[in-house]
Amino acid sequence: MKGLKNGMSSVSRRNITQRLVVFASHLPSSSSSSSDSTSMASEKQAALATAPSDADAPTIFDKIINKEIPSNVVYEDDKVFAFRDINPQAPTHILIIPKVKDGLTGLSKAEERHFEILGCLLYTAKLIAKQEGLDDGFRVVINDGPKGCQSVYHIHVHLLGGRQMNWPPG
Repeated sequence: MKGLKNGMSSVSRRNITQRLVVFASHLPSSSSSSSDSTSMASEKQAALATAPSDADAPTIFDKIINKEIPSNVVYEDDKVFAFRDINPQAPTHILIIPKVKDGLTGLSKAEERHFEILGCLLYTAKLIAKQEGLDDGFRVVINDGPKGCQSVYHIHVHLLGGRQMNWPPG
C-alpha cells in the first residue's frame, strides 16, 4: 500500500516518535548535575516534536486519568485531576488537568464553553497550594503551543512552589 512501510503509516510513526520524545523528556536525568539550561533545552525539543496532529488523539494525561499509567495523585474531583510532575522544576511541582479534554488542547484553543473548566483549574491550583503549605507564594504556569514549550496537548496548569521563584522565568 502506498504510504505504508513495515505496516505503519508515516502519521503513526510520527505519533510514536512524538510520544517517545514526550515520555523521555519527563524521565529523570541520568546525570544528577544537569543544568537548568539543559532541562529547558530538552523541554523545548520535546515541545517542538509534539505539536499536535489530531486534537482528539489520546495523550499521556488520558492514560494517567484512566489509571493506565501510575501517578502520585494529590487531588481529584469529578472535573479535575492533579498529580506530581515526574520531572519537577521546583520542590513542589504539580500538574492540574481537566478530566475531559473537550477539544481544549491548549489555552489558545479555549472557547466560551471552556470558561467554567478554566476557572476550576485555577481555583484547584489555589486549593492545592494551601494543601501543600505554599503560604509564602507559588507560581501558576500554562505553556501554550510549541514556542510556549507545551509538551502535552491536553491543557494543564503547572503549580510550582517551595522555593523563591526568579523573574523573568525564561
